[in-house]
Amino acid sequence: MNADVSAFSHQLRTRVCGLLVQPDAILLIQLHSPVTDKLLWMPPGGGIEFGETMEECLKREFHEETNLEIEVGELVHINELVSPPFHALEFYFEVSKKRGQKELGSDPELGSDKQLLKDLRWIPFSELDRIPWAPQSLEDKLKNWGQRDTYPIFTGS
Repeated sequence: MNADVSAFSHQLRTRVCGLLVQPDAILLIQLHSPVTDKLLWMPPGGGIEFGETMEECLKREFHEETNLEIEVGELVHINELVSPPFHALEFYFEVSKKRGQKELGSDPELGSDKQLLKDLRWIPFSELDRIPWAPQSLEDKLKNWGQRDTYPIFTGS
C-alpha cells in the first residue's frame, strides 16, 4: 500500500461527495482507487476534517478537485464502504455550479508524484454501465434522476 494513502486505511473515514448533474450526464472524476488499486470513476468529494461541517468539506473538496464553486443541496444518498483495510461512510449531496470553469485539480494532502486524480469528465448516464465507477448503490437513483420524488437515502452497504 502506498504510504501516502495508508492514512486513509484502518480507520472509519467520513466522506462527502457532490452529484453535479446535467439532464443526461454526471460530472465524475477518474482516480487511482486505493481500495481497488485500479482506475475508477467517482463523484468529486473527500474526507471531512475535524471541526469542518459536511457542507464546508464538500465545497472545499469539490473546488480542490474540479475548480468549481458549488451550492450544496439536499442529501440524496448514503453509502457504506467496507473493504478492509478501508472503511468509509459516504454522504452524497445534490450540488449546483455557482461559478468557475471545470478543470482537474489535485489532492493537496498528497505529493505531486502521488496524486490519485487522473481525469474529470461529464459522463452520460447511458455510459455508466460501460465504465468502472462507484458507488454502484447510486445506479438506480442516477438512471431515474429526473423522475425522482422520494427514494431511500440509505440502501445498505
